[in-house]
Amino acid sequence: MPCPLPAGAGLMREPPSLLERTVQEWRGRGDLWVFGYASLIWRPEFDYLERREARVHGWHRALKMWSRINRGTHECPGLVFCMLAGGSCRGMAYRIDQAQGEQALARLWEREMPIPVYEPRWLLCHTPDGPVRALAFTLARSSPSHTGELHPDEYRRIFRQARGRYGSTQDYAQATQDGLRAVGIRDRRLERLIRTAGGEAPSDGSA
Repeated sequence: MPCPLPAGAGLMREPPSLLERTVQEWRGRGDLWVFGYASLIWRPEFDYLERREARVHGWHRALKMWSRINRGTHECPGLVFCMLAGGSCRGMAYRIDQAQGEQALARLWEREMPIPVYEPRWLLCHTPDGPVRALAFTLARSSPSHTGELHPDEYRRIFRQARGRYGSTQDYAQATQDGLRAVGIRDRRLERLIRTAGGEAPSDGSA
């Protein structure tokens, strides 16, 4: 007669979710830092103790991620920003009180990860008051949600047609540009894209 298995033996343990893993990686490290490079700049939706202008090296902001919920639908996908490997990115680093960290992460997941597409990473952010390690939402080029290179005509079509639960891709891109300018950040690539796609990007004449 075979020996009985110890209690719990043979039970498969579910791997931790991305949120659980991120909480575990951060817990015990003090206040939570989050790097915003798009809508988190103009609509953070969490309380923070301070925010600093920051630059991340090795990643850049790109409007190259399909959105089938927030800024589009399955029938007419829109676009949202992501961080792709290469270059650098200016944005804002937010410091969130440690006591509010888990709640803030849960809200971020509801907003940014309705489906688990982004790859959360802890990135080194260079700020005027010194470096901090902050959570950022990145995207792999191998992801099915990465658009690859899009022709200007495709951007124009998406800007005209795509709309999701939070509004249109065009409004989102314009709000991001306006939010960046409000904190003193110029993204000339984004400004050119909005002009090309038919948006209303104000310009002071600089390239």
